[in-house]
Amino acid sequence: MKSSLFNYKIKNSLVLLLLFLSTTNFIAQEKKYQAATVAFYNVENLFDIYESAGYIDGNLDPQDEFYHRSVKVSEIPTLDTVDCKCRLTAENLKGKKIIRDLILQREFSPNGPKAWDSIKYNQKLNNLARAISEIGKEVTGTAPVAVGVSEIENRKVLEDLINQPALKSYNYGIVHYNSWDKRGIDNGFIYQKDRVTITGRKKYELEIYRSNGNRIYTRDILRVDALLDGEPIHFLVNHWPSRSGGEAASAPRRKAAAALLKTAFEEIRKEEPQAKIIAMGDFNDDPVNESIKDVLGAIGNTKDLKENSIYNHMRVMYDKGFGTLAYRDGWNLFDQIITSASIIGDTYDTYQIYKTGIFSPSYLISQEGRYKGYPNRMYGGDTYRANGYSDHFPVYTILLREVK
Repeated sequence: MKSSLFNYKIKNSLVLLLLFLSTTNFIAQEKKYQAATVAFYNVENLFDIYESAGYIDGNLDPQDEFYHRSVKVSEIPTLDTVDCKCRLTAENLKGKKIIRDLILQREFSPNGPKAWDSIKYNQKLNNLARAISEIGKEVTGTAPVAVGVSEIENRKVLEDLINQPALKSYNYGIVHYNSWDKRGIDNGFIYQKDRVTITGRKKYELEIYRSNGNRIYTRDILRVDALLDGEPIHFLVNHWPSRSGGEAASAPRRKAAAALLKTAFEEIRKEEPQAKIIAMGDFNDDPVNESIKDVLGAIGNTKDLKENSIYNHMRVMYDKGFGTLAYRDGWNLFDQIITSASIIGDTYDTYQIYKTGIFSPSYLISQEGRYKGYPNRMYGGDTYRANGYSDHFPVYTILLREVK
């Protein structure tokens, strides 16, 4: 496994030699270009230090960001709630206010096995902010304009993240919905408000069930419609069901997620036929697995692209042996950038993909011990490492367009 940064450049890229002019402008063969990095990062268990629960207000629209929110357990006695043992559907919850218990809450608290306190929490925030601020910077000279994230506990941890010194000056905004995941982890999206204008937001709820009829509560797909420097682009942030119980046994859950993501692509294209769509996330499957290759229909070779194709930018990297996480000496490339064909080209008259890569500088790689060469995570079991980040490497894509 080659853990160093790998950048895949589209064959017909206009820019072979870039002369850096400013934070976002380039010149190649006397043409100026504007660049923007879009990234995804599974930040691995970004929890605050308080025991929390889910609070659902069935009086609100399920697409309202405050329909389902995180509250401190200590606040529950002050809330107007009712008991509800029903299946958690919008219809069953209509008109009700309920509390939903979550797991892992004591584990990530000062009295839990990880002794998760404000010092460790702030160290994690500081570390993650440093990494995010540097993704794509060697090309663009600035932090990413947009970042999808997974394994965040709630909106508050995103607020704390974007207010870290390494990120604060970029004036990031937040899009977030609480998911139904039993661990209490969600997807989120941060964006530079000076360059990105949000025009719409939506969650696609993934409803999957065990053979006994019990629901498996997992993450939603987060959709964000935006204008990037005035140009329409759609983002889809994913964290598909895990391989818990084994790859084969859990595969149908990820196939269901793939079908839902395909529905999101189709819905956007129905509204905007030539829409530029960037799907990103931790898919818990590799580019060659059935969920991505067959159900979603993501193509790995640009020669096979058609007008409405979905293209997986990570397939080439996967074939070369690159990965974003490691387990028992094996590497997987679960973190991927998958886009509509409409954002691929070599004219750069509007935003198009310039290159896509895995961000893995040396500080994101464990340098010693049992996990040497693996992503440098903050916890191995309950063992704390102050210089740790996540058990995943971030992935990113850089968009480029000519400045007329």
